Amino acid sequence: MPDTPDDKTLSESSVQVSFTSIGPYRLIQMLGVGGMGEVWRAEQTVPFHRTVALKLIKAGMDTNAVVARFDSERQALALMEHPNIAKVFEAGATPEGRPYFVMEYVPGLPITDYCDRHRLTIHERLSLFMRVCEGVQHAHQKAIIHRDLKPSNILVQELDQKPVPKIIDFGLAKATGPRLTEATMYTEFGRIVGTPDYMSPEQADVTEHNIDTRTDVYSLGVILYELLVGTLPFGPAELRGTAAQDLLQKIRAKEPTRPSIKIKSLGKSSEDSASKRQEEPSSLQRHLRGELDWITMKALEKDRTRRFGSPSDLAADLHRYLHQQPVLAGPPSASYRASKFIRRHRFGVAVAAAAAVLLIAFAVTMAVQARHIAKERDRANREAETSKRVSQFMASMFKVADPHQARGNTITAREILDKASKDIHTGLAKDPEVQAQMMHLMGGVYDNLGLYPQAQSLFADAVEIRKRVLGPENSDTLKSMHGLCRPLREQGQYAEAEKLQRDTLDIERRVLGNENPETLASVAELAIILDNEARYPEAEKLAQEALDTNRRILGVEDDQTQWAMIILASIFADEGRLADAEKLYREALDVRRRVFGPDQPDTLSVMDGYATTLAMEHHNDEAEKMLRETLDIRRRVLGSEHRDTLMSMNNLANMQFIEGHYGEAEKLERQTLEIQRRILGPDHPDTAMSTYNLGGIALRKGKTDEALSLLREAIDHGLAPNIAVNMEKDPDLLALYKDPRFTSLVAHAKERAAVQKLN
Repeated sequence: MPDTPDDKTLSESSVQVSFTSIGPYRLIQMLGVGGMGEVWRAEQTVPFHRTVALKLIKAGMDTNAVVARFDSERQALALMEHPNIAKVFEAGATPEGRPYFVMEYVPGLPITDYCDRHRLTIHERLSLFMRVCEGVQHAHQKAIIHRDLKPSNILVQELDQKPVPKIIDFGLAKATGPRLTEATMYTEFGRIVGTPDYMSPEQADVTEHNIDTRTDVYSLGVILYELLVGTLPFGPAELRGTAAQDLLQKIRAKEPTRPSIKIKSLGKSSEDSASKRQEEPSSLQRHLRGELDWITMKALEKDRTRRFGSPSDLAADLHRYLHQQPVLAGPPSASYRASKFIRRHRFGVAVAAAAAVLLIAFAVTMAVQARHIAKERDRANREAETSKRVSQFMASMFKVADPHQARGNTITAREILDKASKDIHTGLAKDPEVQAQMMHLMGGVYDNLGLYPQAQSLFADAVEIRKRVLGPENSDTLKSMHGLCRPLREQGQYAEAEKLQRDTLDIERRVLGNENPETLASVAELAIILDNEARYPEAEKLAQEALDTNRRILGVEDDQTQWAMIILASIFADEGRLADAEKLYREALDVRRRVFGPDQPDTLSVMDGYATTLAMEHHNDEAEKMLRETLDIRRRVLGSEHRDTLMSMNNLANMQFIEGHYGEAEKLERQTLEIQRRILGPDHPDTAMSTYNLGGIALRKGKTDEALSLLREAIDHGLAPNIAVNMEKDPDLLALYKDPRFTSLVAHAKERAAVQKLN
């Protein structure tokens, strides 16, 4: 409840009071006055001292009906107990019989002013807004509808240097007069409650008596719009200067502009809005386009049945957006947009329909229409048949989890995926396009799990089918070719990966152009392959090309630009240009933290690479600190058994090994290996690498037999292509060079590597 220029001291108040204190509360300053009540800033003197907000009925308004209403409202407010709702401390009456209640005083700013003043990013604004949704949801659970949500009723104060939103003014004066601190609209032809800029369409309907919690969802949508764009969906010129009835009609019928389109239409003023969100106008428009557009417009649906059902549903979709998960909100269907258009333009549609009837009278038009209908029917039949086959295939995927087939065993998602990958070759054989699409998707899942042989097989099949059905230069074919390169590279098949990626890139440059995002992704992937082959100058040239073009076309904050930056930093590190690598990693990390947040998975991956570079520069303390920070965040965000968390554990163990803390390194590496064997399996490359690292630790501790056993285990479980090259160069293994068992082990690794390459 902030002080405003219109606030009055006790002596200056235009509302006469016959007292300067009420019980233990000394009245200090009037914060606002409405048709029914007054709001004062007061000081409580006993039993302890604190600043509070005191509301009481105005003199002359204490009729039985008003007093009963006031008492009912304060009882409702007293039911609520939430950190984002201003608390009610006490209630009573003055000696003259005027009811009052005392509540928490919030010396904060309206949420929009706070966000602009502190230049909060989009992610920070959404996180703050989600807490407001939680407070409104709590009120709804107590059967209380606010009906006048707006920034001035959501104040943000800082507690322990963290912003905390507080919702105030829960409809105290909604039944009898204007709001206490901002004009609230009432009309003579019906009781219309709310502030026009934030009012829901059903509030603006004098015939609508069934106002429910979704009216608050609409108001939250307007506030969200303002937080994202910096302006309201409807400006003052659109809602002002008209009669009350026309104003209400506009609220009920006029459709708002999507946030991404609105920011573009602001022209020069968009620079100020973007700056307050630490963005450029182009990047702000790009970030709003798509999912944030969908979420905001779903909250602002005129038809409340199409709105989010509750504030918690709105907050949940924002949570999904912030955590890179698919949102449930989506763009309206074509049929829905058409129906809205018809309702807005009834007369024009009627005239057009009449003209269409005359045109259809011509026989030639009838023939064209008939052919068109036949084509549409055939297409619909094909799509229906395809949908049926996909549904049947998806159903068969999950039959493995049926209790009758599982027979009491726990079925994992990996087992379902494995069954689907085996059935895909026959399950969708009648529709090769969909079959290839499913193969491509499942190949990507296997790739993300680090199961590269399975990913390679599925991507290769998808490439073969798409080349045959769609052609070698189709964009989907090129995507599958690009997808196949990564599992080849991860398995050490660099020559094959390079050839395939060069073929893909040549076609993309010719068909899609040099600046197409798919082309640039292939440039970056080829740079990684060449880096793995130690062809650093060529790799650096390609990575620099990808970075420069992405920066120019997509902007420095785009995810693909950031990826190119990280690749180039890694190449610099491999070349020994550690200062250049550190500079790029630092720049990428600053952007990631600001744009995507400190807890985002890709941000943590950058921290891993940055820490590795610091370790190579012998900045061990700084590197270890960053590795521990990365591990702590991953444990909290991803869980202790996620693959990325295990990678952080392995990296920290390596850091401790470098510093000579062999006992701590061994303990952490054994914890990592135990989880990897259980979660990823013994044949996973990460498991094999941890086994190899543990062998190195055992060697340093003088446990030669154990070291040789662990190294052989790592070779036998898939790490042979990497170990065959590195074992003879590993300084930790120098002491074993004269041991015939080590010579035999190196030969075994080379033999296994040759077999894997042949297969």
